[in-house]
Amino acid sequence: MAALHTVPAVQAIQPPPAAHPAAAGGLSLEDRLTAVEAAMSLRLDEAAVAYEVNTAHIDTEPVNLADIITVPLTPTLQPAPQHSTTQPDTPVAALLERARARMEADGWCAGALRDESGSVCLLGAIRNEAGQDRALEADAASVVLDTIRRRFGDHVDSVPSFNDAHGSGRIPLRMLDQAAATAAAKGL
Repeated sequence: MAALHTVPAVQAIQPPPAAHPAAAGGLSLEDRLTAVEAAMSLRLDEAAVAYEVNTAHIDTEPVNLADIITVPLTPTLQPAPQHSTTQPDTPVAALLERARARMEADGWCAGALRDESGSVCLLGAIRNEAGQDRALEADAASVVLDTIRRRFGDHVDSVPSFNDAHGSGRIPLRMLDQAAATAAAKGL
């Protein structure tokens, strides 16, 4: 009776090892690399088919990436600032905190201190919360401008021009928050 032998369906093509450069049949390095690449591609294809065959019986449910990957609706480069629940002890820091709260409550606008819907810009929020104290308003605006320039560069001319350069209030709100922290740290 004849013995049964198993033979692989496809045999990998492997170039014989060369004893010295003349034994390579005069093939250039590029030709030899191409031959090895073809052999490796064949092996990878065989491995892919074997993997599919070996895992076909495993019952899996397709993964919905929306269930796994979550991103914020508005991407940020920095973590959101944590607002303190206590009022800052310094007048400028307190004013900037109130201005941030005012902008969050009323909304943000560009091109005017306050628009027809009641939204405010950076300077409008500061002015509203400063009341008639123009010195306090000037100090707060100065801290905001310093904070903006430290973050975005000295090319920023003014608080209103910075505010108007944005399409949403996200960055201006962040600058108010950072300016309040700076004012509190400096004791202003």
